[in-house]
This record gives sequence, structure tokens and C-alpha cells, in this order.
Amino acid sequence: MNITRRPALAALLAAPALSGISRAQGQPLKLGVPTAMTGTWAALGSQVVRTCRLWAKAVNAEGGLLGRPVEFLFEDTQGVPANCLRKAQEMVERDRVNILLGLMASSEALAVMPKLADWNALFISSVNGAGSITAEAWVPNAFRANTSGPMGARALALWLRNSPQTDFFSLSLDYAWGRSSVETFEGLLAGIGKRSIGSVFAPVGTRDYSSFITRIRQANPQALYIALTGDDGTAFLRQAAQYRLFERMPVVTETVDMLFTRPAGDAAIGLVGGSRYSFAYDHPANNAFVARFRAEYNELPDTYDGEQWQALEVLRAAVLKAGATDTQSVVAALRDLELNSIKGPLKIRGCDGQAEQQGFVVRVARREGFPVPAPEVIATFSAAEVTPACRASNFT
Repeated sequence: MNITRRPALAALLAAPALSGISRAQGQPLKLGVPTAMTGTWAALGSQVVRTCRLWAKAVNAEGGLLGRPVEFLFEDTQGVPANCLRKAQEMVERDRVNILLGLMASSEALAVMPKLADWNALFISSVNGAGSITAEAWVPNAFRANTSGPMGARALALWLRNSPQTDFFSLSLDYAWGRSSVETFEGLLAGIGKRSIGSVFAPVGTRDYSSFITRIRQANPQALYIALTGDDGTAFLRQAAQYRLFERMPVVTETVDMLFTRPAGDAAIGLVGGSRYSFAYDHPANNAFVARFRAEYNELPDTYDGEQWQALEVLRAAVLKAGATDTQSVVAALRDLELNSIKGPLKIRGCDGQAEQQGFVVRVARREGFPVPAPEVIATFSAAEVTPACRASNFT
């Protein structure tokens, strides 16, 4: 409720400790989301945006956060780090935003993080997978609620321990997340008695993977590891099917997204990979989220819908714990925060801001009741098994 009457000077002097909550009561809590709404990452950005809107609708129906309605400010970065840095700074300086979420590419997050202290702002990652975000590049005002690339690779490696294949080749997108995933996966192979026999990195936006598939076939691995997503992942799966690559070797991936498996159709059947989030995980909190999402959008939530929802629930828990929305109060509340998330028990580690959480492995298959192949959970690993040591980007 907004207070429109000006209090008397005597009353102000008599109550100098009027809280920030009281002053802000009823004013919108503005949350900044500089994300990719056009360009290569637009499909992923659309998941972030629609889930933010769904979360705001749910929270505001319950009276907002600390009595303040939630308002998201969206800006299109096109997945370009310089754009993201500029848009984030505009939100902070122009709109007085102090909480940033939904940044798309890891390179965008790495560009913004060094400025957080100067801006007196905080950032909660929901997408970014590069291991360095909670390791070499970590800053105290940055937190990662989502599963990192190294964590996804670790879950997959644990599942592969008992596989008969020993020689792996890797194909990845040529940017921070992809390289981080391959580096971690190759390091993990040695620990499970297997080896890497080569890797290749494709530019973001590649549509013709024939030359890369030729190099894979020339290397003649027993299995192929890919770190692809979005249109890149779809293009590869379709061409891999044309070249009958799945008949020559199993294909595994750091993270399975319906974003690229659904358009690939039957070409995606048999793909096994880590899963940062899956609608198929049977858990009360997740089942409730899936039901809410389907009621709103008439479709199933994908990877970054789930990860964005989890990041926002982490924010809500921190704000309620702090009883305030200023940066330092929320940062303090986030450290060692624990909650029951849509992926089960979660703890934001105080030493580097990484959320300790379970890891999943899924397989894409034909499933009853689904018009296209969809993931099914085939393995679950504990947070202790899939989370690197504090401020580490790998498991060596």
C-alpha cells in the first residue's frame, strides 16, 4: 500500500529507524533480465522470459515479495557480451535494479560479474554453464542456482563408468560453455578408465556439420560426446541420422534439451546425456511446477524453464530469509541458503555461490502419451557426487 500523506517532522524525528521494508512497501520490486531475445540464443531466451512471467504471476497473486509486486525488466542482448554489459549497466543506473538474472551465454555472465561490486548489484545464474563462473572468475555477489557444465559432464561420466566403450571423441560449440564441458569431460574419462582420442569445436550457428561428422568418422571412436544446444544441436542430430552415425557409435551429451531434441524427432532417439533439469523427474515440487507450467502454456517445461524457475525460487527464499531486498542483505541470505527445489534438496554454497544439487542422466525415447521422443530419467546422482570442490571448475 502506498502512503501518500507526508508525516510531520516531529514524527520522523521520533522514529528514525523506519525500515527499508516500510519505505518500499507497495513499490514494485524490479528485477533485471538482460537476455538473448533475438539472435542465436533466442529460443533459450524465450524460455527464460516466459518462466519469469509465470513466476511473477504466481508471486504477485500471493501478494508479491515482502508486500511488493514483482516487475521484470527485459532487455535483448542478442547473446553478445558487450550488449549484455551495457544493458545491465543501464538497468542498474537508469532503473535502480540491483538484482540481475537470466543472462544467457556464459561469456555474458563473465563480462558482467566484475562490475557487480561497483554497481552494488547481485547476479543469480540460471543458465550459464562455464566452470570458471564459480571458480577462477568468481566474485562475492555472483551465485549460480543452476547445474554447471562440469556438473553435467560429471553426472554423465559417472553413468558411463560401466559402459563397454573406452575411446571417446568430442564435438562442442566453440565458446566458454562448450570448451569448459569438453575439458571437464576429457579429464573425467581418465578417472573411469577411458580416454579421449580427439575433439573438434564448431562455431556457434553452424548449420552444416558434414565436415565435422567426416572428422569424427575418420577418428573412428567407440563413442561420441557432444556439447551442443538449440539449433546447433538440432542440425547436428539430423545430419548425424543422415550419416547413420548412431548406428556406428553411441552418442552422449552433457545436457539434453528438448529445445534441440524435439525438432530433431526420431533422429534424437537413443541420445543419452546429463540433464540440468527434466520435467520427468518425479518430485512433489517439480510435479507442481510442471502442472502450473502446462496450465499456463499448454506445453512441458524445458531445461531453462526449470533452471530459471529454480533460480527465482532461490531468490524468493533469500529475500524472505533476509526480510529485505537490498543487495547486501540478499547476498548474506544467499550464502549457505537451503531449500527444497524442483530438483530436490539444494544448498547455495557460501564459499563460491554454487548450488549443490542432484545430477540426472536421461535418455531420449518414444514415450506413451508424447507425440515426439522425450527424455526419461535413467539415473540420479547425489549433490556430493556431482559438485566440484569449492572454487574448482573440474574434478581433478
